Amino acid sequence: MISTKQTDRIIHALNAFHIELPSWGFANTGTRFGKFLQPAAATSTAEKFADAGQVHRVTGVCPTIALHVLWDLPKGVGDCAEVQALAAEHGLRPGSINPNVFQDQNYKYGSLGNPDAAIRQEALDHILASVEIQKRLGSRDLSLWFADGSNYPGTQNIRHRRRWFEEGLKATHAALAEGQRMMVEYKPFEPAFYHTDIADWGMALALSQAAGPKAKVLVDTGHHYQAQNIEQIVAWLLDTDDDLTMGSIDPYQVFRIFHEIAHFEWETGQRADIAYMIDQSHNLKGKIEAMIQTVTTAMELFAKAAMVDHEKLAGYQASCALVDAETCLKDAFSNDVRPVIREWAISKGLPADAMDAFRQSGYLEKITAERGARNMSAISSYA
Repeated sequence: MISTKQTDRIIHALNAFHIELPSWGFANTGTRFGKFLQPAAATSTAEKFADAGQVHRVTGVCPTIALHVLWDLPKGVGDCAEVQALAAEHGLRPGSINPNVFQDQNYKYGSLGNPDAAIRQEALDHILASVEIQKRLGSRDLSLWFADGSNYPGTQNIRHRRRWFEEGLKATHAALAEGQRMMVEYKPFEPAFYHTDIADWGMALALSQAAGPKAKVLVDTGHHYQAQNIEQIVAWLLDTDDDLTMGSIDPYQVFRIFHEIAHFEWETGQRADIAYMIDQSHNLKGKIEAMIQTVTTAMELFAKAAMVDHEKLAGYQASCALVDAETCLKDAFSNDVRPVIREWAISKGLPADAMDAFRQSGYLEKITAERGARNMSAISSYA
């Protein structure tokens, strides 16, 4: 049974909850071996905005869409006016800007970590051009992921590459406007086999701190070694960096991450300035339905985390009452918060059931008819 006090905490939490949608999550995606095509997948930036608008329309918590420079703004700043118009049309705002320094052939041996100074400069120029897009669109965050690394021992000077990254990130930081941030992502094992230049949160934090105060760490919950304690990483970053960005979703683990953030806010009396973003591309599930499912799951987990009695938990922690402390956490997780979320949605003029509202809207049938032939004709391109 959820008390009135707990209901109020959930509603307060949901009123402040926003999660960003990725434009690429609405397009055809796949594995390294090929794409799996869907007839309703978005084939243009305009269609990505339209699909993201549908998700925000039924959930009410996705006001921004992350944009990929080469895929969504191929003309760079020349596409900004169109993007702004699309955002206004669909009730959205441009979100994080994602440069691409991994796709071109020049980046075969790296981007900011490339031994060739000319290629390092090319990568930096693209990132700085992305900062200009960020300024034109009024986007707060620049999201940086690098595929840089090496496949064989002894083939690269790891220390030199670290210094080159530090130089490039400092130059990027210097170009940011007031109020803007740059997010440094890490991945321990993708795509290089021997070493990845930014392989863990410590490396990302060190590079961020070297770059300057506007640089923060991006934590993608889907890219860690198996069984790694991600909420511990989040807690450390909150205590040392006071800021981070998250991607991906995984139920009990993400609940624990949300709890660490909420507990930090309760303990310090200050709001954690965190940007939540979904970074996933659904290859088998329908694009929009899967995105709605992810968003509603995130809302439920965020609401559950808001129900934790932090004062009681802090007391249990201080006295090392292990069973009681763990039970305090698990009791919040076990609650069914969906009725409260439905009440919150109705109070905001949103549908009580986001998935049902989308399915009843006819939008999926409409875009399937409009895009189907175009998407399926692409099959020959991958044969």
